[in-house]
Order: sequence, then structure tokens, then C-alpha cells
Amino acid sequence: MDTLKSFYRFLKDLYKSRALLVTLAKNDFKEQYLGSYLGIFWAILRPSLFMLIVWFIFTIGFKRHTDSNDMPFVLYLMSGYIPWFFFSDAVSGSMNSIVGNKFLVKKVDFRVSILPIVKILSIFFLHLIFIGILVVVFLLYGYRPSIYWLQLPFYTSLMFLLVVGIGWLVASLRVFIKDVAQIIGVILQLGFWVTPIFWSMDKVPEKYIYLLQLNPMVFIVDGYRNSFINHVWFWEMYKYTPYFVMITLLFLVLGAVSFRKLRPHFGDVL
Repeated sequence: MDTLKSFYRFLKDLYKSRALLVTLAKNDFKEQYLGSYLGIFWAILRPSLFMLIVWFIFTIGFKRHTDSNDMPFVLYLMSGYIPWFFFSDAVSGSMNSIVGNKFLVKKVDFRVSILPIVKILSIFFLHLIFIGILVVVFLLYGYRPSIYWLQLPFYTSLMFLLVVGIGWLVASLRVFIKDVAQIIGVILQLGFWVTPIFWSMDKVPEKYIYLLQLNPMVFIVDGYRNSFINHVWFWEMYKYTPYFVMITLLFLVLGAVSFRKLRPHFGDVL
């Protein structure tokens, strides 16, 4: 009960800072992507080059095609890599949000809890741009807008909440344990390969599918593809949707409570 009360107070304090949160996120986005000559082009270039290289290797080199209605592999790849790119960058960015803003942490009247979310929200602006690019590419390939696209906010919202919970947890631990950065780097690298971004779960032996589905990003990647490619509603995934919601809530509570308990000691360490 005390944990739930602590979580509620934490979210209440966070809600009071919503205006400042949005302002800081906009400033962070402008500072990162709009401060150079080519601006946001640099942010789009890295993931775009990666998708282009993977597309070339698997489509031209290995003659790789998806099995779902002759779906072009580039569409299959983009719909899986775009949500993973947001997740990976948001976790990494939020992890360093406290140690990277020491001067704000030491201000008594500043709500430090918004710093991980500022970073996540800043990266989320870029994610929305990538979603727009994904829609344009689908249209260029001749695919018409579908009613299933309307469920995309459901998946993006859940992913955002999941990253917030993880961000609070790793950001607070990073202050005290430097090795957290290396651990998260390894986990994200491993997570990339065990998430069906450029491979299909259909090719995996059934006895291993359950283990792979423990990875929450499998749900999100499948959700994006169910919205754009497979045309499956989220409630039809009745076995996996409740699991993902529970995992998201677990990380939110764990992250919020951990952050709140460790917050008073940030200034001593930094």
C-alpha cells in the first residue's frame, strides 16, 4: 500500500510539471537536431542508412522476401526497426539524463523526475517523424490508408510508458553505479537480435517462441506490423496484450518508486 501511495504522489508531482516538461523537451529537440547546418537530417541519416544496408543485404544479396502477401521487405524492415530505434535511443538517453544535468539536480526547487521524460519526449518527436516517413513509403508502394492504422497510438502510448518506467529505473541507478551504462548497452544489443526486426517469428521453432515473447518489444514490433501489414486488432492478441500491459505497469511502478527513494541522494553523489 505504501508503494502505491508513493507511486501516486510521484505521478501527481510529475503532472504539476507538465508545462515545464514539454518546454524542456522542445528545447532539447531543437538543441540536438536543429543546431547544425543539416539539422534533423543527421538524426534521420543513421537509422535510414542502417535500414538501407540491411535491405540491400537481405533483398539483393540473400534474395530475402517476406511471406505475407509478397510484402516488400523494406516495408517489413521499416515497420520493425522504427519502433526499436525509438526504444533503444530513449532508454539510452534517459539513462544519462541525470548525470548529464548535474546543475539541475542540485537545484532544490527543480523536479528532477522530469529529466528522463524530457529526453524520452525529445526522442519521441523524432519517432513521430519516422512514422510519417513510414506512412509515406507505404503510400508510395501503393498501399492505401487502412482503419487498422488508427490503433497505432495504442502501441506508441504503451511503448512510451514502458520506456518512461525503464528510464526512471536506469537513470536513478546510473547515478550510483557506473556499470549500469555498460549493462544496458549489452542488453540493448542483445535485445536487437532477439527482437524480430528483420527476421520473422514464423521461422522460429514453436518451443522457443514463448521465450522470445518474454521480450516486451516483440509485442510492440508485432503491433506496428499488425497495424500496417497484417491488419490485426490489438484485442485479437488476447494472450499477449495483458502480459505487455502488466510488464509496462510493473516497470512504471518500479521505476517511479526507485527514483523517488534514490532522489534525495543524487546531490551527494553528483
